Amino acid sequence: MIIKTNTLRYLAAWAFSATALLACTDQQKVYTQNDVLIRNIDKSVKPGDDFFMYANGAWIKNNPIPAAYSAWSIFNLVQEDLRNKMLKINEEAMKANAAKGTNTQKIGDFYYSGMDTVTIEKLGLQPLQTELAMINAISDVNSLVTEFATLSTLGVTTPLGAYVGQDERNSAKNMLQMYQTGIGLPNRDYYFKTDEHTTAVRNDYQQKHLPALFAFIGNGDAAAKAAAAQTYALEKFLADSSRTLQDLRDPYHNYNKMPLAGLNKLAPQINWQPALNIMYYSKADSVIVGQPEYLRAVNTALTKFSLDQWKNYLRKNLLEEYSPYLNKAVANESFRFYGTVISGRKEQLPRWKRVLDVEEGVMGEVLGQIFVKEYFPETTKKRYENMVEAVRSSFKEHIARLDWMSDATKKRAYEKLAKVYPKVGYPDHWRDYSGLDIDRQHYVQNIINSAIFDHKYNAGKLGKPVDRTEWGMTPQTYNAYYNPSNNEIVLPAAIFTVPGTPDDKVDDAVVYGYGAASTIGHELTHGFDDEGRQFDEKGNLKPWWTPQDSAKFTQHAEMLVQQFNGYKVNDLHVNGKATLGENIADLGGIVIGLDAFKKTKQYKDGKTINGLTPVQRYFLGYALGWLGHTRKEALANQILTDVHSPNFLRVNGPFSDVPEFYEAFGVKKGDKMWVDPDKRVKIW
Repeated sequence: MIIKTNTLRYLAAWAFSATALLACTDQQKVYTQNDVLIRNIDKSVKPGDDFFMYANGAWIKNNPIPAAYSAWSIFNLVQEDLRNKMLKINEEAMKANAAKGTNTQKIGDFYYSGMDTVTIEKLGLQPLQTELAMINAISDVNSLVTEFATLSTLGVTTPLGAYVGQDERNSAKNMLQMYQTGIGLPNRDYYFKTDEHTTAVRNDYQQKHLPALFAFIGNGDAAAKAAAAQTYALEKFLADSSRTLQDLRDPYHNYNKMPLAGLNKLAPQINWQPALNIMYYSKADSVIVGQPEYLRAVNTALTKFSLDQWKNYLRKNLLEEYSPYLNKAVANESFRFYGTVISGRKEQLPRWKRVLDVEEGVMGEVLGQIFVKEYFPETTKKRYENMVEAVRSSFKEHIARLDWMSDATKKRAYEKLAKVYPKVGYPDHWRDYSGLDIDRQHYVQNIINSAIFDHKYNAGKLGKPVDRTEWGMTPQTYNAYYNPSNNEIVLPAAIFTVPGTPDDKVDDAVVYGYGAASTIGHELTHGFDDEGRQFDEKGNLKPWWTPQDSAKFTQHAEMLVQQFNGYKVNDLHVNGKATLGENIADLGGIVIGLDAFKKTKQYKDGKTINGLTPVQRYFLGYALGWLGHTRKEALANQILTDVHSPNFLRVNGPFSDVPEFYEAFGVKKGDKMWVDPDKRVKIW
């Protein structure tokens, strides 16, 4: 009996092992046949000279940027796939004859109105006539401020940058906030920098774009040029008192809480309570002002510039906001300036794509409910939920090994890390759009209705507890974020999409580089970057580091600032200070994700796929997340306005600091990416 029993156990064990081996072999074959890396590699490039081009160069050579795009990247590949899926949903909804008020009716009617170019051309500027008449009727500063408030509810730029958001020092409370705004160019630097790109954009804005907008409103050539000059002067005055991109990243400097009476001291020309009432902020008893000097400048501008100048400024802002949705001539000018002059695009997207992109902003969660049901199965969600915990565990180990952080700060860091709340895939509760009115007749009116609906939704949070279940992105968004006030990472379903390859056909090495490093680890690290580290485990802006540890962190971070200051793109240097948080998160995500990957079966087995080791595939998987190339105009705009470094530097920059990268690809001194060991940055 014993022999028989042992024999049966042996046979069963053999059968299981054979089955497992067969399954393993079959899976290896799946990964080999569906390899998302191998076809992108450019073997003519040495990995240690330019890893980004080594990993992605073949794809870049074979995929030029289409004329309608300022860049062509993995983001676009995912977006094109999403648009095709959304087109099917919209066309079916348009034919459904659904009951008024249903999500299907709203989807179908919005799409119909956006595609109805005959009606859009016929109406011209008629949808804006009510607001244009109100601007014309402005007779004094009080009525001017009233119109500021009214236009703010329509999503139009005015000097009143008011919204409701979390109190950074009491994250459970929603507060009225005020932030610098009011300018038409992408940010304040466009009014003052003298490099070739910025100067060309600024000249076009003054000499072509603004006069064209005033001509559409009905001004003759001379009057349009005069109105353009006056409006530019007003905007430049506001820009001069606006903070720079890097200064906006200091949470303490941008937190100035005061009673409402404080607004009267900053800007006594404004009758604040009536304006707040119009913007649905009547419940506010205090306010957080981001940049007090900006409001002082607004106060001065109210008397420095005439009412006629202010009227022209508001007419321009109204038309600018709605120009992409108006008749062809107006929409084309908007694209010419923002699409071509600033971003380098040669032609517009097909109309159906533009309408779908607008619809995403109008009712993204309505579309999201349909998207996740069809395209994000529970097994995929579970894979990434498990990966979050693997990366969290790796991060804790990294904190434990730090030689520059004290035990006291480590203890608080463990507490914060443990309380980071992950949102993966899609919300548990969907937003209610029952109050949004959409019909087939008026595209611009649908967008106005949406702007008012969103404004009221935001204003309705005032005085209510923070809803920590709310998402700031839709599931079909190829992006992710860390919210310091909620101490949460939000990972939409689409961010894990590998174009053209089902999730179960992508091996762990690639997924850990693509998802664990560039997304999960990146967002977790944001909780501990130069800005996020200033918020505690509850999401409150509050010191929790020892002064000595803060000083040591700053020393390490300054090395990364200097590293990125040394990178030049065309004729512009990367701003190492402004991009510091993202660069810290990239580097942290890579090293933390790598150590999480080292615990997987694939890493431990060490088997190659298409000649690539697991660690090589990990680094290539990370680089896949930044696959693409960008027009020089868009790159210049990014350097000036974005806290993210260009994609190729998000690969080559942090990889130069990672010892395992050198080992995996045999990088040696003399290679262009080589950095001496004592100069490599190590923070987390």
